[in-house]
Amino acid sequence: MKKIISICGNICSVCAAYIATNENSEVKRKETAKLWSKMYSSDISPEDIYCEGCMTEGGKKFNYCKVCEIRKCGMEKGVKNCAYCGEYICDKLEEFFKRVPKNKDTLDRIKEIEV
Repeated sequence: MKKIISICGNICSVCAAYIATNENSEVKRKETAKLWSKMYSSDISPEDIYCEGCMTEGGKKFNYCKVCEIRKCGMEKGVKNCAYCGEYICDKLEEFFKRVPKNKDTLDRIKEIEV
């Protein structure tokens, strides 16, 4: 599978929701919903576990991605991901990276190699 990076630096191609959607696997949706509900102290149902990647205009997205300010900003600016933005690292990303530092590592590598 081709490596797909979201606007915020998530590696979609290894994301459980993305994989469950591509494989159309109800079992993986249920497993992921249970795991993420526990990890994020949230109520996530298997019906929430659908995602074709945040870069798709009309495709299925995980519920949070539909309202994500980082995604909205990147889509408005037309950047491939935040590493390509002239304002990298902005306040939105600083806060986000506190919760998901691996995404910062991904975007930093892209910035260093590609941009």
